[in-house]
Amino acid sequence: MSDRFETAFSKGPALVCFITGGDGDTATNLDALVEGGADVIELGMPFTDPMADGPAIQEANLRSLGKGTRTDDIFRYAAEFRQRHPQIPLVLMGYANPMTIRGPEWFAEECAKAGVDGVICVDIPPEEDAALGPALRDAGVSLIRLATPTTDAARLPAVLEGSSGFLYYVSVAGITGMQQAAQGSIEEAVAKLKAASDIPVAVGFGVRTPEQASSIAKVADGVVVGSALVDLVKQHGDKAAGPLKELTSALAEAVHSAR
Repeated sequence: MSDRFETAFSKGPALVCFITGGDGDTATNLDALVEGGADVIELGMPFTDPMADGPAIQEANLRSLGKGTRTDDIFRYAAEFRQRHPQIPLVLMGYANPMTIRGPEWFAEECAKAGVDGVICVDIPPEEDAALGPALRDAGVSLIRLATPTTDAARLPAVLEGSSGFLYYVSVAGITGMQQAAQGSIEEAVAKLKAASDIPVAVGFGVRTPEQASSIAKVADGVVVGSALVDLVKQHGDKAAGPLKELTSALAEAVHSAR
């Protein structure tokens, strides 16, 4: 499965796009991201207490849960996406409770069956890898770890251990979508991460515009955009596909032409 990640990141900087599952017309929105030029898709699993997320994604979680979205629906979106887009890597991003409540093996098998390439679990630190990591790796699903500005040289090996697909560098010590890190600090952090590992490094949190995406793509292997896309779903409801495709296309152009 990780072959899809290799392909996505081998063509130069990759655009990674996030939306929340069950918020708006999810299947159509996912297609719009792909049509706009997204290289990797992250599908958020709605959760009641998304502690790393800012207001935009918190609200998207509540809209989705308010419509009755369940974990089974997320796997259905994933399986249908995989049929429509056999080559695009798909990552589920979320929190430990929905991923482990029925047992990590159950979750990992469902991921594999649905054609999910990777999982980002925000609140299982590397020190607690046993809660999910072994089950995902046994099922051939990449565990994508988060590194942050506070990840020091002593802790980095633990973050990298058992990690695959790509490394997600959270560029600010804070919640999603609220502020943008200084370019200098991003360059320094990416250089350190790349010196420590061969895994592609994608940078996210606070990236909203093509200009920001372009400057990050000059140094990183990937750029992650979430809140700006989720805001469009809030604004346009079930008719968000057009605006999503438009913004994704501008971001993809900026990222792909950065070098």
